[in-house]
Amino acid sequence: MRRRAFIKVMGGGVIAWPLTARAQQPEPVRRIGVLWPFSAEDPRAKASLAALKEGLQQLGWIEGRNLRVDARWSTGNLDDNRRNAAELVALTPDLIFASGSAAVGPLLQATRTIPIVFAIVPDPVGAGYVASLARPGGNATGFTSFEFGIGAKWLELLKQLIPGLTRVAVIRDPSITAGIGQWGAIQATAPSFGVELSPISVSDTGELETAIASFARGSNGGLIVTGSALAVVHRDLIVKLAARYKLPAVYYERYFVAAGGLISYGPDYVDQYRQAAAYIHRILKGEKPFDLPVQTPTKYELVINLKTAKALGLTVAPSVITQAGEVIE
Repeated sequence: MRRRAFIKVMGGGVIAWPLTARAQQPEPVRRIGVLWPFSAEDPRAKASLAALKEGLQQLGWIEGRNLRVDARWSTGNLDDNRRNAAELVALTPDLIFASGSAAVGPLLQATRTIPIVFAIVPDPVGAGYVASLARPGGNATGFTSFEFGIGAKWLELLKQLIPGLTRVAVIRDPSITAGIGQWGAIQATAPSFGVELSPISVSDTGELETAIASFARGSNGGLIVTGSALAVVHRDLIVKLAARYKLPAVYYERYFVAAGGLISYGPDYVDQYRQAAAYIHRILKGEKPFDLPVQTPTKYELVINLKTAKALGLTVAPSVITQAGEVIE
């Protein structure tokens, strides 16, 4: 009886011990890289990263517990983005999140195997990042910011603000596909609005200041600021120059208007980072990027700064104000 009892106890111990050991094992840590073509001190970038982490936390991914995040920052310089992309790929993370075309392009040059989730990328099909929106076909998927055709809306808004508008300077980054695509779309629709376009590169601050000052010497002019990482980096300078030279400007996102710009039209970019967390979650759980369709914005917002309009001597038509989702006074 004693021998049987001993065997029974030992048998129970053999069964129980592995279960206890498994319960005490630490939770596996997944590693993701994050590539930001912005300064780590930029308030927009901070808000975006906070939204991404908030979305991940809501899905159970806690940094320091079951998630490690390796971030790389830059000031929008293409060489810096390429170097940072190579560094992240060398870490062999489970996934890399990319913000904007300036980050996605260098990453896809560095890897075609590590899953990539992107946000605020205009026309990823035209840029060659994915085969199609419905079936991305490679190692990248994510969220688009807008179609290039939105340039017609930007021109329309300028024309509503300045009925006599005949000249428009378009600030863009010609080194990225998004900069080329946005310029081309605006250029195609400009004749229907009866305006002459002047491209201005955002890559060099000295050139930017000189070009805007030269453009401002003419009359009946306005600005369009297209989406790019460098536009974010030089946001305060662009808004300041528009105010100095009394140039009404349309921007692609509300951060410019909150910083003193006149008007913006585009999607809620911060919300895209929260949505991107869901795709990161699904891929970390085993799904593949090529099975997850690229998603497009479902809502665009118009934001107007009436204080800036008053400083420019503009009277904003009620028809424009009624379109606004937010009015800053």
